[in-house]
Amino acid sequence: HPSVNTISILSLPLPELCKKLRDGSLPPEHVFYAYVGKALQITTETNCITEYLQESEAQVQKAKLTGRLGLLYGVPVSIKDSIDCQGHDSTLGFIKNLNKPAAEDSVVVQVLRRQGAIPFVKTNVPQSLISYDCKNLIFGQTFNPLLYTRSPGGSSGGEGALVGGGGSILGFGTDVGGSLRFPAAFCGVCALKPTGNRLSKKGLISGVPGQKAVAAAVGPMAKDVESLALCMRALLCEDMFNLDSTVPPLPFNEEVYSSAQPLRIGYYETDFFTMPSPAMRRAVRETKQLLEDAGHTLVPFELMNVDYMLFNFCIRGMFADGATSFLKAFKGELEKSSMGLFFWLAKSPNWLKTVLSWIAKPFVPRFSDIVRNMRANTVDEVWSLHCEIEEFCHQFIAQWKKLNLDVMLCPMLGPALSIGYPTKVSVAVSYTMLYNTLDFPAGVVPVTMVTDEDEEELKGYQGYFRDWWDQTLAKAFRGSAGLPVA
Repeated sequence: HPSVNTISILSLPLPELCKKLRDGSLPPEHVFYAYVGKALQITTETNCITEYLQESEAQVQKAKLTGRLGLLYGVPVSIKDSIDCQGHDSTLGFIKNLNKPAAEDSVVVQVLRRQGAIPFVKTNVPQSLISYDCKNLIFGQTFNPLLYTRSPGGSSGGEGALVGGGGSILGFGTDVGGSLRFPAAFCGVCALKPTGNRLSKKGLISGVPGQKAVAAAVGPMAKDVESLALCMRALLCEDMFNLDSTVPPLPFNEEVYSSAQPLRIGYYETDFFTMPSPAMRRAVRETKQLLEDAGHTLVPFELMNVDYMLFNFCIRGMFADGATSFLKAFKGELEKSSMGLFFWLAKSPNWLKTVLSWIAKPFVPRFSDIVRNMRANTVDEVWSLHCEIEEFCHQFIAQWKKLNLDVMLCPMLGPALSIGYPTKVSVAVSYTMLYNTLDFPAGVVPVTMVTDEDEEELKGYQGYFRDWWDQTLAKAFRGSAGLPVA
């Protein structure tokens, strides 16, 4: 409509947009079509949307008639492919999941609708979700809206690209190893991975269903922190607690959120496993300085045994069955050539994995550790693994309590890697995976951009292991001046 100022609608931050929708100064259909138009433009550029939810148009009309104004009344929201929306596929990038529409909305989507939000598109993911790139054989490759030669991150990569490009004001994804945090960091937006059981996971399709070693979570992605907070206020409501009784009935804690109390903040610049890019290190240092200037106390935190955590808890935990269920998902699907070695390893018998691990140890210790931890475990071994993870968590909390911390400032992998690289350097998930193992809430916020000085310094990047992965990561970081770092 010629009288509608689309640009001014798209420039409104979420809290302000909600206010205008609720007080009636903005009609919901103007907002809806402004975002549909922008989403169409962004997906033409980045290939981030898998499906348009046609019924959303009727929902806009219905919302006006009901007069029930939820906190997210009239807000168009985007939904990751793996989150069930009634009548639509949740493919996970597998051809076998096409034309198998979900019988009902996931609990998160039901609560969003009750709060007046309008789910209008579903977004792209990597095949199986176990990747932080965003490509599959049905929908193809999604590109980063800030630089098309870069990955948008994954597995909630379509969400990252759409929210980062401005085609969605609020998106929803899942995270089992950084799947919300990578796209947010790579596309320059904010995301929150809550504790695993904070929001309902009913109606979410998992990449490795049934594994309990590494906690998955569902959470929001938006341009700023205030929008994430508003989203959590809306979702942590009676509807959420009634529809899924396993979710603790704890509403949003306004007192904690708005408190101006000075904090004790732990921080570290590296996990001594994945060497941070110069921009990552600088991001932590500059943020530490800003926090100190704002009156907070910053306390150095020493991370221990990150390599042990990654190999023995994450890889062994997720593939404790010798990767049988992971492989089962790919049965009858075209396999991605980039995963060739991984599939071959996964299919090898235990004795061969042991021999390979032993041979590789002196030359490529990290590869050796991965192979060793992909063996099929006995039930007894899985149980003792779970005990070990619990113990690790208690030790981490004890260290945290000893320093009397409120919160932790950590690096986040960045800048965005070139397309195709995330699959090659899958070991670089160490910064994110830690907080799935611990099942702690974690958020991502962009703080700076890569400078020419960072690029210059990157030339000396060698990594801690100086193996093929470290060399490849250095290549993946190159040529990033101007890209965001979180």
